[in-house]
Amino acid sequence: QVQLVESGGGSVETGGSLTLSCAVVRYNYNAYCLGWFRQAPGLEREGIASINKSGRTWYVESVKGRFTISKDDAKNTVSLQMDNLKPEDTGTYYCAALFCDAGGPTLPTIPSVAVWGQGTQVTVSS
Repeated sequence: QVQLVESGGGSVETGGSLTLSCAVVRYNYNAYCLGWFRQAPGLEREGIASINKSGRTWYVESVKGRFTISKDDAKNTVSLQMDNLKPEDTGTYYCAALFCDAGGPTLPTIPSVAVWGQGTQVTVSS
């Protein structure tokens, strides 16, 4: 059974940076793509970034140019570098193992999730 263990959340001021990491344990690397979701207070969980097996990435419009998803195949980790953070980025962030879309980038949608991480809190103050 795949497990995802997250770290790196915290509190920052507007304009600051945070890096989230997710260790993928007992991972069948060829079976899944990887992604990050965010759930803001009172809102539904949304997919914000994904990376497929070949390293192709996808981002939701609200984080393009500020967030970068990457993976380390040797360490079985996926990271989310978040720069120029805004108060609207506040929420609980979840990494996820995704069923991959054929070809192209994998869109991180709720139905595409095979396994969830436990979530980590990010708070951005104004």
